[in-house]
Amino acid sequence: MADIILFDLDGTLTDPKEGITRSVRYGIESLGYPAPELDALTPFIGPPLLDMFMEFCGFTEEEAKKAVAKYRERFRKTGIFENEIYEGMEQMLGTLRNAGKRLGVATSKPWEFAETILSHFRIRDYFESVTGSEMDGTRVRKGEVIEEALRRFGVRESDRPSVLMVGDRKHDVIGARENGIACVGVTYGYGGREELEKAGADEIVDTIEELTQTLLR
Repeated sequence: MADIILFDLDGTLTDPKEGITRSVRYGIESLGYPAPELDALTPFIGPPLLDMFMEFCGFTEEEAKKAVAKYRERFRKTGIFENEIYEGMEQMLGTLRNAGKRLGVATSKPWEFAETILSHFRIRDYFESVTGSEMDGTRVRKGEVIEEALRRFGVRESDRPSVLMVGDRKHDVIGARENGIACVGVTYGYGGREELEKAGADEIVDTIEELTQTLLR
């Protein structure tokens, strides 16, 4: 099905719920606003933070930038390690590599954080490239991240049918489509089947076992 596979990080390779939601709450409270319960903050997992603070909290862009800075203050020290790799993930990555697949990460998370997380779970070596956003707020859109990931792999227009994106949110599907590649959605993350279907995912799977079978086709 694909020679090159790009993976989203949050909600696809690892479950970052505790670290992200606690850091979001810290960002909201630092501006003097009451924060919802942690479970209500799961929509922040995946999309660009600046957008979410404005959309979810109704912050101005200036307030959202301050909240992002406070979020990163906590996340860098503590939240980054409040994370769990999904069961069976490392086995799947090993199986794909052994099958000759070239693997990469394409995340809206700053690439420095992504590198730390992947190294922490000892799965960094499975990936040829890790592409993320920059701390200065550039390259945060998923389409931009995927575009850069494709550039790093040396993918030409004619190669795009052999490239696949894997992710749990609509942003992964939309970003893939913007770059002319297919996307497999996973429901074990935070988007859900309905969100992925509406975004136009080419295929949707519920488990890592199903994902493995799909990616080996």
